[in-house]
Amino acid sequence: MAPRDSGQYWPSIYHTVSCECETTRCLEFLISEDFNKMNHMKTYPAHQNRVTAIVFSLESEWVVSTGHDKCVSWMCTRSGTMLGRHYFSSWASCLQYDNETQHAFVGDYSGQITLLKLERQTCSTITTLKGHEGSISALWWDPVQRLLFSGASDHSIIMWDIGGRKGRTLLLQGHHERVQALRYLQLTRQLVSCSADGGITVWNMDTPREEAPQWLDSDSCQKCEQPFFWNLKQMWDTKTLGLRQHHCRKCGKAVCGKCSSKRSTYPLMGFEFQVRVCDSCYESIKDEDRTALATFHEGKHNISHMDMDPSRGLMATGGSDRVVKIWDMTQVVGCSIATGFSPR
Repeated sequence: MAPRDSGQYWPSIYHTVSCECETTRCLEFLISEDFNKMNHMKTYPAHQNRVTAIVFSLESEWVVSTGHDKCVSWMCTRSGTMLGRHYFSSWASCLQYDNETQHAFVGDYSGQITLLKLERQTCSTITTLKGHEGSISALWWDPVQRLLFSGASDHSIIMWDIGGRKGRTLLLQGHHERVQALRYLQLTRQLVSCSADGGITVWNMDTPREEAPQWLDSDSCQKCEQPFFWNLKQMWDTKTLGLRQHHCRKCGKAVCGKCSSKRSTYPLMGFEFQVRVCDSCYESIKDEDRTALATFHEGKHNISHMDMDPSRGLMATGGSDRVVKIWDMTQVVGCSIATGFSPR
């Protein structure tokens, strides 16, 4: 981008690519040194349906892409030929790639993340990560700490410890809508996430945190022992009506509504908004435990994409409203907007 006389930043190039229906091809362009011209170089016929994510690897000389045809493709940038494909059972929605190990992380609409080892003409499935209750909409891979961050339509973010092979380590809940963009800042140990309602959340990851417990199964409340509504035998034996099951977010126990009447934030476990906790856990949470470990900002537009230039302290967000905003990150991350533009 180049500054104009007004001081605002406007795109030096605004290039529109038209194709039949939605984009099913990956296109390669050569951009001039003054950023005022771009020439089409190659077309990769990578997919049979909409392309949802694409990564160019300079080290591998590959273009890796995913799409709504339920596959991930990798192609040679030298020859432009297809090297391989791998198919999933659901639409592939987002992608991250590790240049050093040639591992690809593919998120899909079923809520799963598949870790693949790509070879020149074959690939192997390493593992499948399951933890979200909605479709995966954003991924970010940190090759230094070997951490994977995923955002989904269930409004949550999960941090996966890939290097330590520990699986899910943190569940972060600080959005009211689908999480659509993620970036981890290695230097400041901060995670920045953006959602469909324009929310921008900056998470402090340089602090000890607790992993959210897995929810426990039970046929009766694990506090008062009253039966849940499907426990017909205990209902008959005790001549009582069954209760609805809930779960305490802090201890994971299955509890009834009476034994979990309180709500509380618990940022140490990633709960920046008030969630259901059982009465005993509510009493154990101290006031200092409720201190927020994230800051919240309003982007004021639908944010579907986000990128950063940490060296200059700038963040760019773009959305389905065709608005691009440039954010000044040099002071507290995400607190002030530098300028915005809407190319039409």
